[in-house]
Amino acid sequence: MKIGIKDIEHMAELGCLALSKEEKQGFVEDLNVLFDHLDVLDELDTTDIKPTVHLSHVKNVMREDKVEQSMGRELLMQNAPEEEDGCFKVPRIVE
Repeated sequence: MKIGIKDIEHMAELGCLALSKEEKQGFVEDLNVLFDHLDVLDELDTTDIKPTVHLSHVKNVMREDKVEQSMGRELLMQNAPEEEDGCFKVPRIVE
């Protein structure tokens, strides 16, 4: 797989990036070197290798969902530094 200037320009447009000609050419060269290295993997004989999703044998331990008695809104709201209309009020972080 080879990357060209048009591919870089398309990706830059999608990412709303303004790139100089030198930057575009640098990305073309760097990505083509990377893809050349990845092409080596296509040459490996993997016929005797079992497909895996990940390399570790870690498994998610799930628990059964249980409906239990909750604390109740009134008790929870006692810990609220500020409250508005029965909800926690927090400082605005997005304008």
